Amino acid sequence: MEVLWWILIVVSFIAAFAGMIFPIIPSVLMLWIGFFIYQFLLTDTNIGVVFWIAMSIWTVILIFADIVANSYFVKKYGGSKAGERVAAIGVIVGSFIIPPFGIIIVPFVAVFITELIIKKTGKEAMLAAVGSLIGFLSGTIAKIVIQLVMIIWFFIAI
Repeated sequence: MEVLWWILIVVSFIAAFAGMIFPIIPSVLMLWIGFFIYQFLLTDTNIGVVFWIAMSIWTVILIFADIVANSYFVKKYGGSKAGERVAAIGVIVGSFIIPPFGIIIVPFVAVFITELIIKKTGKEAMLAAVGSLIGFLSGTIAKIVIQLVMIIWFFIAI
């Protein structure tokens, strides 16, 4: 039975990274499922209060990393609030349209069109679209790094 629990832990961690390509998969939740499987089904001892506090803090950082990166870069490149919202929706819709490339292409095109509709010039719309692309990629890189830190910390803690 112990092997089954370890398989489920590893699968949950892999699913967390799959959430980078398919945003419909809740990455943070998958990490916590792995932690909880270990804590409640595999061991009789507590991983430790420091671990749980640290994971809670990293979870908050992980959730906000994507939002902050997207918002920052769309604004930096002259995008509107509507462009920011469309970029977020575009990532989700794009995960279902030509995955995994859709999560890059759909928000880019959607922000470009949105900014044109708002009466921005083609150059301004393109800059905002590039900002959404940079924001998405930087947020994804940040999430990958944070998830790796959380998983490594987990294996050190156990």
